[in-house]
Amino acid sequence: MPANREIENLIELMAKLPGLGPRSARRAVLHLIRKRALLLTPLADAMQEVAATARECLNCGNVATSDICDICQDNRRANGELCVVEDVADLWAMERARVFKGRYHVLGGTLSALDAVGPEELRIPKLLDRIPGEHITEVILALNATVEGQTTAHYIADQLEGQVKLTSLAQGVPIGGELDYLDDGTISAALRARKEV
Repeated sequence: MPANREIENLIELMAKLPGLGPRSARRAVLHLIRKRALLLTPLADAMQEVAATARECLNCGNVATSDICDICQDNRRANGELCVVEDVADLWAMERARVFKGRYHVLGGTLSALDAVGPEELRIPKLLDRIPGEHITEVILALNATVEGQTTAHYIADQLEGQVKLTSLAQGVPIGGELDYLDDGTISAALRARKEV
């Protein structure tokens, strides 16, 4: 048991992070305290900076420290290709693979009748507005291979039918798999082997 409430509070907060339980959080906090100058202080400073500056990109939904993220500001990426993903973790997974050179659109979730999540609760209307405004010629539906992901992909495909070329990720993405958990090679192969919807 920690010596004081401040340390216990830090452990409780760390335990709320994905992949960390109470034991892992305790070990992480002890490690941070032991390496205070090397890790804890810089980590606290970085977290404070991100807390003050992080925001959602007004264009694509990525996480940035300015109103428009670096990807949307990069004119080299305005090549007519728009990759639609479920959340920011999926966008980052695609970027790790370093094979996609276009722009992204983060939906912020998937359609779900059970949870009362319709198109208006997601960034689907914004997606539909971006197509003509950014001269998009291909929309790549890189949604998770779940029932909700595929339902969302079909809905978007119906909305965009006849407007642009529609493709989706192909081989390498397992049914029920999520992009954030795939290795870079699998994402790369799936993007290269995308097929028309």
